[in-house]
Amino acid sequence: MRFNTTLAIAAGIALTLTGPAVQAADNQKTFYLLSHGGPSDAFWLDWNAGAQKACDQLKVTCKISFSGGDMASQKEAFRSAIAAKADGIATTSAQPGLWTGEVKDARAANIPVVFFNTDDTSTNRQAYVGADLKAAGVMWAQYLVDKKAVKEGDKVFLPVEVPGASYQQLETEGIASVFDPLGIQYDVVDCGTDPAGIIAKMSDYMLANNPPAIIALGDSVAASVKQVFDSAGLAPGKVPVVGWGNSKATAEAVKAGYVNAAAWQFPSAQGFMPVSLLSLAASGEPIGYDIHTFSLYDATSVDPILKLYDKK
Repeated sequence: MRFNTTLAIAAGIALTLTGPAVQAADNQKTFYLLSHGGPSDAFWLDWNAGAQKACDQLKVTCKISFSGGDMASQKEAFRSAIAAKADGIATTSAQPGLWTGEVKDARAANIPVVFFNTDDTSTNRQAYVGADLKAAGVMWAQYLVDKKAVKEGDKVFLPVEVPGASYQQLETEGIASVFDPLGIQYDVVDCGTDPAGIIAKMSDYMLANNPPAIIALGDSVAASVKQVFDSAGLAPGKVPVVGWGNSKATAEAVKAGYVNAAAWQFPSAQGFMPVSLLSLAASGEPIGYDIHTFSLYDATSVDPILKLYDKK
């Protein structure tokens, strides 16, 4: 999901929208939207389009930044938003406990805080927009169990871009809740963030271990499945695969049978909704609720997603 850092922009340098709908008015609200992702990542491109659309429609100024996995830069951007007396802050939470102090300080300054994409319920944030990552892990594991694709004693391959990140920990926790009671093992494998390196590492693991199934814990590893199968000489469907599906490459792999089922986070809506929530909060409306953007699709339901990509 979300750690492609091919082209990163320091979070401290905000990309400010300057379209006609966000030209400054004296009383115009200013929101800071801080992503741990990279602006060239397919998911974050779609997310950014949704965020900009919301900023335009709601006539607010948005300062959007991408840290490319640099947590220090993202924290600096959060602190800058507090110092600038922002009308609202939306941020991802790529590491557990990353924002405890910052959220506390923002709330003390009466600045609304919304999390998106990755959550940390231990903070005093007011809302979350995105997938329930633990529930995603449960869904993937249960899918493989229900399809009788795995059994006691099997070891499932769990490739990931950034082991130890919040998303990996939560997804694996969900997977464990299904697999552990059934005696099914799983192997979280660091495949890195470089596209060529991901393919090489996944291919090496497949050849060395011949796993009975794969759960791709991130979008970059999921998008590499077809190339990994082709490299290993595996026919589509030879090894059951589930995981993330927020890219055209994975949607095409689902259509072609390389990936059995993939999770979609509605990236454009995930960009739009935090701005809407911050706008409500800035106008005095309470926002103590979460918005879950998540759906599992397969070959029978992938066409609308492919059509969406074809329009771009």
